[in-house]
Amino acid sequence: MANRNTGRKTRLKLLKSLLQLLFSILALYLVLKKTDIARLSGIIRSANLWYLLLAIVFFNISKFINAIRLNRFFRAIGIELSFIYNLKLYYLCMFYNLFLPGGIGGDGYKIYILQKNHGLKLINVFNAVFWDRVCGIIALVFLSIILLLPSSFALKYPGLVPFAWGLIFMIYPLALLLNKLFYPEFISGFATATVESLLVQATQVISAFFILIAFSHNSNILDYLAIFLISTVATVIPISIGGAGTREVTFYYLLDSIHLETGTGVALSLIFFAISVVSSLPGILMKIRHEKKINEPAEPDQEPAQN
Repeated sequence: MANRNTGRKTRLKLLKSLLQLLFSILALYLVLKKTDIARLSGIIRSANLWYLLLAIVFFNISKFINAIRLNRFFRAIGIELSFIYNLKLYYLCMFYNLFLPGGIGGDGYKIYILQKNHGLKLINVFNAVFWDRVCGIIALVFLSIILLLPSSFALKYPGLVPFAWGLIFMIYPLALLLNKLFYPEFISGFATATVESLLVQATQVISAFFILIAFSHNSNILDYLAIFLISTVATVIPISIGGAGTREVTFYYLLDSIHLETGTGVALSLIFFAISVVSSLPGILMKIRHEKKINEPAEPDQEPAQN
């Protein structure tokens, strides 16, 4: 019976991976079919490499801050990780999130490793990782609305502006209430986590800004950056490989809805995904040393297992 259940789970994971891959391919096909490929390739080829380098730097700054926030949640449940070890684990799991979305994935791997090494209840580690994700999504929604209010969307849909202002003032009080009711172990760090979450998303917006500047694109910047944040929210839905296709579809149709040039948005999306992939590659280089720690006694320069 156990073997049968294992086989069934494996088949379901494989099916999920195939469906995600199919969605990414189909979404990219639909977007690229409607896009002027010659113009798109011209935009990417002419990009200023120095500005793209700055985009990479700010993207990784966001990941450093994210790793610090997550480590704060780990400490709240009794897991003490050094900054370097936590950063290595974060980048390894970022790689898994991009390339193993249908299997255990980065978050699942992280939960498994820490629960195994530190002997905590699985639900405690899950809560830390899950609340970290929730904090990121809340900051994403908050900053998305901040950028949408002065954008072309506010002019096109003025009836939604009062609701947007209402959500701005309500979202963090509601987040605080959610934190108190369901995750009280993290409540002492609510203010710090809020600031860190906003910094994570703000540095990614700066990364997207430098990509636009690399394209020599200087018009309707707020519109593109607002859509960038909305597309990031869309990639949270696990229906594609690492968000590929989801972000491009969001960019294309939202830009088209306000009659802005779509090629630049699609190029921004593709470059940002490429930056995500390149930045995650060091994570897999850390895999061997990290996995040795699970089965071998800790050495002086390694993080000791906690019981």
